[in-house]
Amino acid sequence: MANSKVLVRLGTTEIVVDKNGFGALPIQRISDEEAVKLLRRAYEGGIRFFDTARWYSDSEHKLGLAFEGIREKIYIATKSGAKTGEEMKKDLETSLEMLRTDYIDIYQFHNPSFCPKPGDGSGLYEAALEAKSAGKIRHIGITNHRLGVANEAVESGLYETLQFPFCYLASEKDEELVRKCKEADMGFIAMKSLSGGLINNSAAAYAYAAQFDNVLPIWGVQREAELDEFLSYIENPPVMTGEIRKVIENDREELAGDFCRGCGYCMPCPAGISINDCARMSLMLRRAPSENWLTEEAQEKMNKIENCLHCNLCKSKCPYGLDTPALLVKNLEDYRNVLAGKVSVK
Repeated sequence: MANSKVLVRLGTTEIVVDKNGFGALPIQRISDEEAVKLLRRAYEGGIRFFDTARWYSDSEHKLGLAFEGIREKIYIATKSGAKTGEEMKKDLETSLEMLRTDYIDIYQFHNPSFCPKPGDGSGLYEAALEAKSAGKIRHIGITNHRLGVANEAVESGLYETLQFPFCYLASEKDEELVRKCKEADMGFIAMKSLSGGLINNSAAAYAYAAQFDNVLPIWGVQREAELDEFLSYIENPPVMTGEIRKVIENDREELAGDFCRGCGYCMPCPAGISINDCARMSLMLRRAPSENWLTEEAQEKMNKIENCLHCNLCKSKCPYGLDTPALLVKNLEDYRNVLAGKVSVK
């Protein structure tokens, strides 16, 4: 552990915060009271950057409750998955209302299948510029899971921040994207820094991200114990050591190849399959306490794989190009072998 705070500057936004952002997707799973307590604890512990989205059900509402009265002391990034400029304007007004604020620090296009640009016919970028001129948003960003769209966004010069999956399972092309953002003075916000729960060593995750001084990881948090872990890194940030490097090497070997990141862009499934849980069940059984994934409820979820329509909708939506139906079948077979005692995951 080092003994000095690590700050990150998000490119031309000139936003400077501690290298611990709060990913507010998971707080939609807890009560208003629990969420407010957690968010205020994060603020009091030194976290100043909070990322949410219109798609995260009541997440924005909970941030609004938590930070009313201290809005100017934090930075809020939110997102719209709108397909047209008019839809985006409506999303923005809803976000402002839910967040109990009159401005958004970073307003992001949420995982579009293309890179919005002026004159592309969608009206999205024009709507964002209009909102910026009106003072409703301060910076325009984009989030994506597709490397091609992400690279185009960087090269376009139209965006001040990029949010992209980045953790120690990243490819060389992912790391090159981070370097391109730095050269372009574009803020890089790292989502999926724990790879959707597959990485269970947060110190290693932080130490890896710390090697890239322009990367701001946002940690998805819904429990105080998780938050306390990240808050401890503010005063004592983990650094890369031989031991941590070995953890990373082992995980890269174990998680090599095609695996589901749990992003959920394949959902909803017309057959009612919880694809983003079921398609990575084999890994979760081995990387988290297995009893959590062997309950009757979990078994019911997995058995729904048999209802797969083989419509390939999930496959067509996957930003990582996975053969999702085949992955589901493979995971169900392994799951049943575990239940039957043929395979041990202890």
